[in-house]
Amino acid sequence: MHLRRPALALAILLLPLAASAQDLATTCHATSSYDLTVAPDHLLFDRPQPSPRQVELRDGSLRSDGAPVRLGSEDQDRLALFERELRALMPRVKAVATQGVDLLASAMHDEGARLSLAPDTRAELDRRLASRAAELKQRIASTTSTHDWQGNLADAYANQLAADLMPLLANDLGQQALQAAMTGDLQTAARLRDTATDLTTELRPRLEQRMRALQPQVQALCPAVRRLAELQEGIRGGGGQALNLLEVGQ
Repeated sequence: MHLRRPALALAILLLPLAASAQDLATTCHATSSYDLTVAPDHLLFDRPQPSPRQVELRDGSLRSDGAPVRLGSEDQDRLALFERELRALMPRVKAVATQGVDLLASAMHDEGARLSLAPDTRAELDRRLASRAAELKQRIASTTSTHDWQGNLADAYANQLAADLMPLLANDLGQQALQAAMTGDLQTAARLRDTATDLTTELRPRLEQRMRALQPQVQALCPAVRRLAELQEGIRGGGGQALNLLEVGQ
């Protein structure tokens, strides 16, 4: 079976640590078996299987696996509108994704305050967060294809973030635990050591909770997604099959 992907360019909303809150497949019930590449003069939908493996839209014209598909004038107009509206949706999607990056950085900053980190540690935490956020926002701004977010890339970003930040936090907590132990406060020392040990597993749910603040912005995209599904409805591609570039459930 072919993989069901969150719909089209909306896959870029699946940012590290925020997927559960921003998953368009859940929020808008929208999926696609295709990846999407947005070129200056056409849209390309592709998938490993089944056929058609490539569908190209260009100003109302349709090609399926390289072969032109004859369409009536009404279907051509609808596909041209589909392309224009999908292109118009892209900046909105990227804006929500960028908000997600900022929200994640803010949440991590607040976690540093909650943990009562040393001032130098908090400053370094903010510096690293700003660097990672700038990198990710640049990638969002420049992306033109869902292939840019395929495979393990989202996990890789999350792992890089964890590798960059978790040792910094754990080291600070370890120093706090050592100081508490040296003053005889063994209970506080033990609590801080436990916090350092469980940092990753306990931090993720709190961050995901914060990211749910983006839910209204994601939901606001759903009407445009449903509109795209309606525009393609009834259009036949190669072999007379329904186009089904995008599927929206109830």
